[in-house]
Amino acid sequence: MLRLTPILIAILYALVMYRFSVWRTSRELDAKSTELADLNLKKLTDKMAQALDLPRIRVNIYEIDPVNGLAAPDGRIFITRGFYEKYRAGEVTGPEMASVIAHELGHVALGHSRRRMIDFSGQNALRTAMIMVFTRFIPGLGVYIANFLTTLLAARLSRSDEYEADAYASALLTKSGIGTEAQKSLFRKLDALTKSNGGSAPAWLLSHPKTDERIKAIEAMETRWKR
Repeated sequence: MLRLTPILIAILYALVMYRFSVWRTSRELDAKSTELADLNLKKLTDKMAQALDLPRIRVNIYEIDPVNGLAAPDGRIFITRGFYEKYRAGEVTGPEMASVIAHELGHVALGHSRRRMIDFSGQNALRTAMIMVFTRFIPGLGVYIANFLTTLLAARLSRSDEYEADAYASALLTKSGIGTEAQKSLFRKLDALTKSNGGSAPAWLLSHPKTDERIKAIEAMETRWKR
């Protein structure tokens, strides 16, 4: 039992930190966000709401500069001010913004926030166990090896979530009549919009799949749907 104590403490610590993170994130979002009021985007979100048999889809503007979308742990959908300004400047189209909203809806519908809580707890327990083992045999390097392996696992799980949210978005965009072309065209713009160096980093180190792999996955689904 004593040998398991550090792992149990790690799990408990992870759960406490997750709850604190959810609380802090909610407060941050409440303080820095307002409901999106854009008639053109509302026409698109109304199409998706109809496809989902919902009265409406509420989208919020998060007042920060980085280009991003966010599905909060409480189920709210956010687009950053930086992303919205790209849309207003004509760098991103309305259907492309709709594809972002559909992707974040996928994260909510598929329960990724809840799953990430479990993953986060498990990863901390796994990291603690690996540190205990590796430091016995590789003193000085065990901690670094354990952290590296846990980071790889977290990135793999995150990429899986992104593929699932992409698939959900593709199905929703198709059902609502918006289509997937905007989803694919936005992926081609994302590196430039976010000033990402994702194209040069190894795919297995990224928390998001590579752009061409995401597009290929969508096209593979489209091929299956046409059969």
